[in-house]
Amino acid sequence: LAQSLLALFASSLAISLVFAIIPLCHNVVVLAVVMAVAGLAMGCIDTISNMQLVKIYQKDSAIFLQALHFFVGFGALLSPLIADPFLSDTNCILANGTANASSNLPHIRKSLVPHHPGNLSHYDLPMKGMVVTRVSYAFWIMALINLPVPIAVFFLLYKERMVPCFNGSSHPLLSADELALETRPGDKDELSTAGQRPHTAAGHEDLFSCCQSKNFRGASYTYFAVHITGALVLFMTDGIVGEYSGFVYSYAVEEPLSVVHKVAGYLPSLFWGFITLGRLISIPVSYRMKPATMVFINVVGVLITFLLLLIFSSSVVFLFVGTASLGLFLSSTFPSMLAYTEDILQYKGCATTVLVTGAGIGEMVLQLLVGSIIHDRGSYSFLVCGMIFGCLAFTFYALLVFFHRMYPKPSPELDEASPDKAAVPEDMGQYQR
Repeated sequence: LAQSLLALFASSLAISLVFAIIPLCHNVVVLAVVMAVAGLAMGCIDTISNMQLVKIYQKDSAIFLQALHFFVGFGALLSPLIADPFLSDTNCILANGTANASSNLPHIRKSLVPHHPGNLSHYDLPMKGMVVTRVSYAFWIMALINLPVPIAVFFLLYKERMVPCFNGSSHPLLSADELALETRPGDKDELSTAGQRPHTAAGHEDLFSCCQSKNFRGASYTYFAVHITGALVLFMTDGIVGEYSGFVYSYAVEEPLSVVHKVAGYLPSLFWGFITLGRLISIPVSYRMKPATMVFINVVGVLITFLLLLIFSSSVVFLFVGTASLGLFLSSTFPSMLAYTEDILQYKGCATTVLVTGAGIGEMVLQLLVGSIIHDRGSYSFLVCGMIFGCLAFTFYALLVFFHRMYPKPSPELDEASPDKAAVPEDMGQYQR
């Protein structure tokens, strides 16, 4: 846990530093390196936060994962609103002939959001002159907004006596009983007894335990199949999130819909807004519904929505309805799949890294794939690709359920005596020391 919190502290602090440095980058290579550091830090935060919630709360983790990903969507919805006042509709560089170029800026601005494949070379923009852009303020404001996060993580490290220089006077914030929600009053004696057992489970104290080959010895093929199929489901669903939010604007402004640029600009915001709303709704729903059921509803809903979008492809109204529906169904897929997969694998924590990596790769690869297909085949292929990805997600989910039924379940006697059973309270004991 100390390693995880230190990594969260370093990563969240790096994000503030990166946002503060971006406006000062006057070389594209330097900017690329800085953005790569930001991506690495965000990947660490994503993986570690999901993994630790699963390890700490176990069967109760679904609720906390839904809450975590609600704030992910809320941030994605909020940050463009913070930046928007600093984005100018006039030219950022004052020079001779700026008045003519400025009239083109509103159209260019719409055309570049997001990933518009059109040719903008015929717009004449001055490259030299006095820079009057205010977009730097947006980056600096985001850096300041993020700064309380590393401060809060450092405070948590300090209160839990995990800072080497300050570990004598503070008191822990949470006891083990408060931290483990699934601990019942009748289990407290068992918890205290288990916490005193020697920590024999390999890898629970090591942040990189999932990469150790000794943990895979004797594992059945279904163990690997659950990891792979779960990652493939998120590869498809998170890829759909990336490609839909990235290209729905381009699809809307092209024929046959030919939506006005300003109206089409609301589609990505509508999509992320309903993702955020869906994640908020999923917090209480996940308390009553099993993660497997939620994933099934999500995947089937995505498939039906894309089918209807294809049928009513000429309707602008249904494009907005379908965008909202797709956001709702995709909203809770990631946290529900994470909780479902970890439940199958008895909360070892290793599946989290595999699933987060699969989701990230899908979000990157499918956007590149769909962008090239739209460029070659036209805008209608955008919906066809989404339908194919939805069918593949449903297929991989069916395979995951199949492997779940084949996965060997530990007997209650072995489960009570296994080192992994004792390892969980030990981790919680570490938290309160």
